[in-house]
Amino acid sequence: MILRQFLHHDPVGISYLFGCGGKATGAVVDPVGDIRPYLQAAANAGMKINYVIDTHVHADHISTGRALAEATGAPYVLSAEAGVGFPFKGVRDGDVLPLGNVTAKVMHTPGHTPEHICILVTDHTRGEEPWFVLSGHTLMVGDLGRTELATSAEEGAKQLFHSARRLKELPDDVEVLAGAYAGSVCGRRLSGKPWSTIGFEKRHNQAFMIADEAEFIRFMVSEIPPAPPEAAKIRAANSGVAAAA
Repeated sequence: MILRQFLHHDPVGISYLFGCGGKATGAVVDPVGDIRPYLQAAANAGMKINYVIDTHVHADHISTGRALAEATGAPYVLSAEAGVGFPFKGVRDGDVLPLGNVTAKVMHTPGHTPEHICILVTDHTRGEEPWFVLSGHTLMVGDLGRTELATSAEEGAKQLFHSARRLKELPDDVEVLAGAYAGSVCGRRLSGKPWSTIGFEKRHNQAFMIADEAEFIRFMVSEIPPAPPEAAKIRAANSGVAAAA
């Protein structure tokens, strides 16, 4: 298993390169900014980038996913439910992306956005249990992501409740590798530590701990962080609908 984490500060976010070193196959998730660090990291690891994945259509930064996919010849992967204006590889809940001895299983986890996906990763040279989940802006260290683009905040929170319940079913030792950390506008109580485990978040993440749906919805809509000032334009640009201003 090869895993590289890229921490971004402006905007705040986290990208990942992971895959199978033995078979030289990898994927990049949620790339931000200059694509050269991902190309260099893959080259240093002796890996080809076989997939470029965005966990959702972002509204807090311009994604460089399509640019990286074009530079590497890899398919650009989004949820099949993403409403975008360009060709992409659409994936659905339960789909598996093969990466040599590593597999990446898609989990549809709506709530932050309707099309949001998480990626559950297993290294079959180590065992058949999942090792970590790339959880995007659904489950972050210390909070769950604020809801976007639902018919109402309550509906988005309801979707997020059921997505969180699915993630709680993962083994406690599965690592949580989120798409943001402290300073991001996508959560309220985010930690500066950019990784955790399902078990720790079950015990210490206030939103993730709530088991009652009605209580969860009340909690999530009571203090929704404001969207980034240019959120609509950024999401439109990432959807291929309009250029960012």
